[in-house]
Amino acid sequence: MTSMDASNASAMSRRQFLVVSLSAAGGLAIGFSLPDLARAEAILPEPWSETAGDEINAWILIEPDDTVVIRVAQSEMGEGVFTALPMIVAEELACDWEKVRPEYASANRNLRENNVYGRMLTGGSSAVRRSREFLQQAGASARERLIHAAADRWGVPAAACTAKDSMVTHAESGRSLRYGELAADAAKVKLATEPAIKTPDQYTLIGQPKARLDTPPKLNGTAHFGIDTRLPDMLYAAVVTCPVFGGSLKSYDAKAIEGRRGVKAVVPIPGGVAVVADRFWRAKEAAAALPVTWDEGPAANTDSAQFAEAYRTALNGPAATARKQGDVMKALTDGKRVEALYEVPHLAHAPMEPLNCTAHVQPDRVDVWIGTQYPEAALELAAKAASVAREKVEVHNCFLGGGFGRRAVNDELTQAVLVSKAVGKPVKLVWTREEDMRHDRYRPQAAIRFEAALGPDGMPKGLRVRTAVGSIERSLGWGSPDKGIEPSAVEGLANQPYEVGAVEVDCVLKNTHVPVMFWRSVGSSQNAFAMEGFIDELAYAAGDDPYRFRRKLLAGKDDFLRVLDTIAEKSDWSKPMPAGQGRGIAIHESFGTIVGEVAEVTVSPKGEVRVERVVAAVDCGHVVNPRTVEMQIESGVVYGLSAALFGEITIDKGAVVQGNFDDYQVVRLADMPRIETHLALSGGSKWGGIGEPGTPPIAPAVCNAIFAATGKRIRRLPIKDFDLSGERS
Repeated sequence: MTSMDASNASAMSRRQFLVVSLSAAGGLAIGFSLPDLARAEAILPEPWSETAGDEINAWILIEPDDTVVIRVAQSEMGEGVFTALPMIVAEELACDWEKVRPEYASANRNLRENNVYGRMLTGGSSAVRRSREFLQQAGASARERLIHAAADRWGVPAAACTAKDSMVTHAESGRSLRYGELAADAAKVKLATEPAIKTPDQYTLIGQPKARLDTPPKLNGTAHFGIDTRLPDMLYAAVVTCPVFGGSLKSYDAKAIEGRRGVKAVVPIPGGVAVVADRFWRAKEAAAALPVTWDEGPAANTDSAQFAEAYRTALNGPAATARKQGDVMKALTDGKRVEALYEVPHLAHAPMEPLNCTAHVQPDRVDVWIGTQYPEAALELAAKAASVAREKVEVHNCFLGGGFGRRAVNDELTQAVLVSKAVGKPVKLVWTREEDMRHDRYRPQAAIRFEAALGPDGMPKGLRVRTAVGSIERSLGWGSPDKGIEPSAVEGLANQPYEVGAVEVDCVLKNTHVPVMFWRSVGSSQNAFAMEGFIDELAYAAGDDPYRFRRKLLAGKDDFLRVLDTIAEKSDWSKPMPAGQGRGIAIHESFGTIVGEVAEVTVSPKGEVRVERVVAAVDCGHVVNPRTVEMQIESGVVYGLSAALFGEITIDKGAVVQGNFDDYQVVRLADMPRIETHLALSGGSKWGGIGEPGTPPIAPAVCNAIFAATGKRIRRLPIKDFDLSGERS
């Protein structure tokens, strides 16, 4: 930066930084190209921007130059919805895909117009599977209105006209009109009946690999994330909250930081205080220097070791039954017994963009700029915090720098609104990485116990599973789950697909003071690790190959077998491996999608684990964009692999120990395995999710591979805590 003065450097945009960084490396930019730059304006920097044009319906707006704006009611946090959902609409609209531009739908409009966009919450891998039909219908309806508008102008029957590539054509006369020329008239057309939507065999766009529309702006630095928000006269806020969950603020000495440069105010917030300044760094440093006294409460005497023991003990107490099939107790007394206890720790969401929100509270209007998975709930939170009617709140949703479930509950939004209201100016409130890590709502801790009996033929005669796990519903304040069973607590256990004879699955919901919430793949993240690890144990106890053993237990389930056979074939499952190397296999269904994975690992004599290769197969029924499926499986594998190898939130004296990526490690580029993704689609009426199902199988596949390489069974995560050293034979 020798050629720039300090003021220019501070004002540099992300796009400028990318360009300067490339060229400053002595010509590194030469030959460097960004993909699809011809479509760099496919998404506006502010994805909530109002656009000029003629609105055909709430989802579709067409500009005079034939640009088709398609509104997206789901949040783009890297999972590709800003491409997949417009593809669904465009499939029926028969428009030129190169002229499509997505933008966020308005949560305020959704409120005002009786839920016109339906469910805007992005979670549960549901963006495509829960909105595909009505998005197709929106596109089909708009297409027919355009056709009717052209037919009326020409005085011909609508049935004699066709739409394709953003043109309506009357074949007999050879006349045609562009969508941009017809949009105003089409907006006035009332259809007597809505057209039928296409079936999968009629698709021409859905199912085709398409480059993601959000890639160019994210590469060139123009994409607007919440943390990029800049407003005139804006102030910045940093927060300090009680290190022990449930604790409260006793006192603070604002006078101690009054003279610090740029500091404007100290504002109490729930559980702590916010320091407001003219620069974030000044706010952060002042917050760190602010004398604060906490009432940490009784939870200050707790730690992770106590929790682990409490969860194990809970397995011996009362439990609710989630599934009961046959006489399990009798089955367990007749055969070769196999027992195991699996345990997992709390996990942080750890998004790369820490939580942040910019709020501007005015007497007659409240605006918030935030990356949220749940715009309707964000609107409600802002209205409550500002004490205004919901209709006076506008949520400007931004791109999310990672969500994984955490950004469905926006604690930072309430704080930002309260601070803006207190100081009377727009305020950008940012959590530091440490605040984000230590005040997350975590993946629950759990202990899962298995008991099984094998018959003389090596096949299971009975299986009993009992889990003790934190209740997400209780932690979120939703009340006590019905009959003591929470779906996420037993997913992947109560609905496991194997034929294992008599079955009983029991559930103990046990919470500590640590808040828990939905984490990518939710209960499947821990339950797949435990179930697939134990199935592997049964295979070895039966003297059988883990792949062939699973195949027997899945007999007659063609969709599972297709996935299982695909990963076995593509991974060269039967090919021997050298000493110190092993393959592990796992298969799991979540969010309507079956994913199987084979992991190849190398374990050195020093106990160092390296995952070399992961082969995955997917059955989500149908796919909108195969590129997105591949990306999401890779993303899910990396996220789950980080947790399996390193992920662990520990509690000491009631507070979270980890604070940044130095002590909450994630998989880095040098650690990355080769990942291969194969489609094994069953088609039919099945439309499964894809954002989360790649995560659950990776931990058991890796641990099963470690067992194959070393003979050491890992039943408690993370893997880093185990001594795997020793010579290999």
